[in-house]
Amino acid sequence: MISTEKKIAIHNLIEERWSPRAFENKSVDEEQLKALFEAARWAPSAMNEQPWRFIYAVKEDKENFNRLFSCLVEGNSWAKNASALFISVAKKNYDHNGNPNGVALHDLGLATGNLLLQATDLGLHVHLMGGFKADKAREVLGIPEGFEPVSMGAVGYAGDPETLPENLKAREVAPRKRKPLNEIIFKGEWKQY
Repeated sequence: MISTEKKIAIHNLIEERWSPRAFENKSVDEEQLKALFEAARWAPSAMNEQPWRFIYAVKEDKENFNRLFSCLVEGNSWAKNASALFISVAKKNYDHNGNPNGVALHDLGLATGNLLLQATDLGLHVHLMGGFKADKAREVLGIPEGFEPVSMGAVGYAGDPETLPENLKAREVAPRKRKPLNEIIFKGEWKQY
C-alpha cells in the first residue's frame, strides 16, 4: 500500500493548476489560445483517432462569446468575466471503420488535461464546467450528429475573489482538497476504504 503520510513530489504545473471563478478583466490573445489547443492536439488517443474538437470564442468577439455563454446554466454565470470560453466535443465513432469509439471521452480528457497544463505554464487558468445545455450547444454552435458536447471551459487570468457573490467567494478561497491516495488506488484488487 502506498503511504500518504508524507507529501509526494509532483510536477509544479500539476500542483499549481487551479480552477478559479473570479477572472481579471484582461484579454487572452489568440497565440496563447492556439498554444492551449496545440497542447491538446498532442495528447495520446486510441488508434491515433484524436476524437477531440474544440469551439472557442474570446470576450472581444461578443457575438460568438455570447453564443457560447448562452449554453451555460445559470450557476455558471460567473464565467461571463472570463477572457475566453470553449466547449469540448468528442467524436463518437472511429474514422477507419465507423464503429463506436468507447474511449473517445477518455481521449478527450487527456487532450483537455494537456490544455490545462499548458494554460498553467502560460500563467492562465481554466475552469471546466459540466453545467451547460448540450442540446442548446448543438443548436447554436452547429455541432453535427456523431459528435458529443462534453464540457465547457472558461479561460483567463485569476481575479479578485471579492468580485464574486458570497457563496462563490467562500468556495473560491477555500483550501484545495483531494482524496487521499488510499481512497483512489488499490493494489491488485478493488478494496473498500
